[in-house]
Amino acid sequence: MNAPLPDLPLVASLDAEWRRLDFLVWCLSRNRQGEAVGDTEITRLRELQAEVEALREADGAWEATLGFGLSPIEYDILACALGPELEPRLGWSFQNLQAGAAQPWATRSLIQELLALDAGQAEQLRRALEPGAALRRRRLLRLDHDDPYRPITPEPWLVARLVGNGAGRPLDVPPPPGAVAVDLAATWDDLVLPPSRLAMLREFLLWIDQRDTVVGQWGGQKVGGPVALFAGPSGTGKTFAASVIAHALGWRLYRVDLGRLVSKYVGETEENLNRLFDAAHGQPMVLQFDEADALFSKRGEVKEARDRYANMEVSHLLTRIEAHDGPCILTTNLRKQLDSAFTRRFQMVVEFPRPDALSRAELWRRLLPPRAPLDAAVDPVFLGNAVALTGGGIRNAALHAAYLAAGQGGPIGLPHIAHALWRELAKEGREIAVQDLGLLAAHLPRELLDDN
Repeated sequence: MNAPLPDLPLVASLDAEWRRLDFLVWCLSRNRQGEAVGDTEITRLRELQAEVEALREADGAWEATLGFGLSPIEYDILACALGPELEPRLGWSFQNLQAGAAQPWATRSLIQELLALDAGQAEQLRRALEPGAALRRRRLLRLDHDDPYRPITPEPWLVARLVGNGAGRPLDVPPPPGAVAVDLAATWDDLVLPPSRLAMLREFLLWIDQRDTVVGQWGGQKVGGPVALFAGPSGTGKTFAASVIAHALGWRLYRVDLGRLVSKYVGETEENLNRLFDAAHGQPMVLQFDEADALFSKRGEVKEARDRYANMEVSHLLTRIEAHDGPCILTTNLRKQLDSAFTRRFQMVVEFPRPDALSRAELWRRLLPPRAPLDAAVDPVFLGNAVALTGGGIRNAALHAAYLAAGQGGPIGLPHIAHALWRELAKEGREIAVQDLGLLAAHLPRELLDDN
């Protein structure tokens, strides 16, 4: 076993990679000049190769930080692409070896010559650089065309990852096509849910954390995903819980925008979905699909070709979700609309209830700005009993009240909170009455009633 990695930039742990490339450059230069490489040099090359192989083992520097599980030829390509970026001397060396090159990046032809690959190995090199292969599918490298003389460059996010801190930091991979990052940092302590729901979320995490034990060591059946359905009214914390799962893993949460993927043209939706899942497969990320009821609703009679095609799109999406190597979270406000045949195929279904009075009090306590001055009458327990809002509604009202108070230059008082709640209730699009504020009705500013 290798020693534990220090909390240093990963690039500091990869010195053997650059020393090996330096030596390969020297050997190639001698070879081009007609000078043979002797036994001493071959012995030195084997020593460097052993050091490099140790870096690429399951507990080595590469895997401990990136966890990509690449093949030896893929790691060779990755090192050649990263070398000029991380060690400038290699860039100058590569440029000198490529007559007339105006850039320092390695090409496929240079890598083939540098590694002294035979015809079979050269074909492996070519295949490793195809668009569907791991290096480009995971967006580790850039290569414009399948041309042996085109430069191979690393993706900027990968370079940033290597020169930043190593283990212990989330891997900030770019969003897959059709998805956007959810910038919401949340921990288990931030969740206000019944204990039974918290337990279910932790159980879902076990499907990810303990896969190696159950599948690898115990021989359990390997399934994709895992896939969870988060169901409940808007504002009950479904996205917040998904961000907690992602944070616990040290990964990023990406919300899939199906509006950017679904197309009216036959076959294009499937192609878009394939690009999404190909880019996300095996990556350290959590995918969230909103409005699952619109995707997996109870199927009616097929009346026209478009209905049949829509069912095919849903089937394709479900197949890709189930085969995806990574967690997927589907959310819905209307679980009753979902076909039970679909829900049985999820690893976990978590219901997010509206918060009770005790939970609402805790939400008020957490969501009122912690350093804001509060009037003595502002009691979270009183607020929790006053109006039955969801967590999202309480968050909005707490912030609105804070801005009202800041605008008046004083502490947050019950009139500010009643005012904010009145605005929040009006968003629902129904006619509201002062009685809807419950215990806070007496604190509603009179001018709001006049406006209504």
